Amino acid sequence: MGTWQILLDIVILLGTGALLGALFERFRLGALIGYLLAGALLGPNAFHIIRSSEEVLAVSEIGVALLLFAIGLEFSWTRLRGMGRIALGSGVLQVVATTAAGAGAAALAGLGASASLTIGAIAALSSTACVLQVLNARGEVESMHGERTIGILLVQDMAVVPLMLVLSVLAGGGDAQEVLWGVLRTAGIGLALVAVLYVVFNYFVPLLLASGAVHSNRELPLLVAVVSGLGSGVVAHSAGVSPALGAFVAGMLLAESPFAVQVRADVSSLKTLLLTLFFTAMGMLSDPSWIASNALAVIAGVVGVVVCKTAIVWAVLLPFGTRGRTALASGISLAQVGEFSFVLAALARGRLLDEDAFLLVLSVAIITMMLTPSLAGNARLLAARLIRRTVPAVRDSDREEETGELGIVIGFGPAGRAATERIAELGSRLVIIDQNPDAARDAKRLGYRSVTGDARYGEVLEHAGLREAAFVVVTTPGADIALDVVRYIRQHAPGAQVLVRARFHRSLPELTRAGAHVVVDEEHEVGRRIAEAYLEIVLRRAPDAPASPSEPEECRESDQT
Repeated sequence: MGTWQILLDIVILLGTGALLGALFERFRLGALIGYLLAGALLGPNAFHIIRSSEEVLAVSEIGVALLLFAIGLEFSWTRLRGMGRIALGSGVLQVVATTAAGAGAAALAGLGASASLTIGAIAALSSTACVLQVLNARGEVESMHGERTIGILLVQDMAVVPLMLVLSVLAGGGDAQEVLWGVLRTAGIGLALVAVLYVVFNYFVPLLLASGAVHSNRELPLLVAVVSGLGSGVVAHSAGVSPALGAFVAGMLLAESPFAVQVRADVSSLKTLLLTLFFTAMGMLSDPSWIASNALAVIAGVVGVVVCKTAIVWAVLLPFGTRGRTALASGISLAQVGEFSFVLAALARGRLLDEDAFLLVLSVAIITMMLTPSLAGNARLLAARLIRRTVPAVRDSDREEETGELGIVIGFGPAGRAATERIAELGSRLVIIDQNPDAARDAKRLGYRSVTGDARYGEVLEHAGLREAAFVVVTTPGADIALDVVRYIRQHAPGAQVLVRARFHRSLPELTRAGAHVVVDEEHEVGRRIAEAYLEIVLRRAPDAPASPSEPEECRESDQT
């Protein structure tokens, strides 16, 4: 297959995915459904417009690795260690319980022991790509149910290699001793890989990002970010470990550095592009005509997966101290069959699963993926309604109550510091955003939570807590930067009050139209302060003069509130 043909297929997939994604997003059904549907229509089982489906799928899998790398940047080793017992315990229980439940259901349907166990293993895995995309879009990665969900997803990803080895034995590819050796070998390689990545991402990459040559050029940090995310996946794949898992470990190790948020913002656009391609490629694997002729079996499989996986995740999280509502929300979020299940299904096709069983697994996986935006996106709401019907006295207390409204200060130069000090006296909880690592470090040393990154990137603002912020103070001197930030805030956090510094008077109308509630005009402020200083001199010379200066006629602030 020629390079240009592959590129043409990718362009067609992305274009159709964007069109259908926008259509479904318009009706609030989720763009993800549009992506999967685009692949199903263009694939070899429908209109057969895409000719290089396997090559496109191989390219698109890079998006999953970048997604895990970006999520790893949110989970430092300290944070992961804090949730390790819950994640490991509940994750292992979920994989075992779901495998057993799936195998039991398949046995009742008349399949043999090996095929039943294969069905159970396939059903045990959820979609890391789908779920994390929804959690990211809704800003729920750091929520209580988001952390529980991600913890279980990571254990599922780690279970892919052992499950593949087990299925290989069932398919006649080896004996039990070979499986044990394969697991131990994979574990040893994984530990060696973590040690190498630890050295690279704790010493070399932060040192490179902090260098003046990289810091002063916006393209170089982007290149470092992409090489870090993709390179770690390539190294993991070469070592025989899941590329997505290797990318996650790399991101998690880099999360300890102050550059984590900006790196995540840098890879965001490429990650989104490749993930969109991944979902459209997943859709190409479906067979609409087969689904239509076997609708009852497909519907039964979809309902069984959604109900059983929700119940199992809820049940395995409760013994680890997770509240019922949070556990149920995590179960709803994980109620689908994942992309790594396709790897297991492809391995079992023709040896452990006949063609009908393979197509049934594939169809259930794709349809449950299509349901993920609605289920995972409304998991907390659905869980709250279900809990209220069964236990009316239960109330949501997943998070400890915090005092003081949340505010974000962008820029920690002299203006930002002065504003921060005065606002902090009023009891507000403040997050400082600054692209300069030294300024962000100073803010952290003074006791404020700080984020190193460019506030023009939505990822950086979302990480700082934009959706929960009561107000945002923009102190950056550049008018273009301030305009970009204000427009993003007004679009994604309409309830937040926006206060902006305007270095020049000519910027005031633009900032006001962009949606800033208060604009402090530096030129008028300087003039007013000079006038005040002069009047103080006059007052000292003439004690009987008026006690206070009159206000200038022209307003120095724009207040839309």
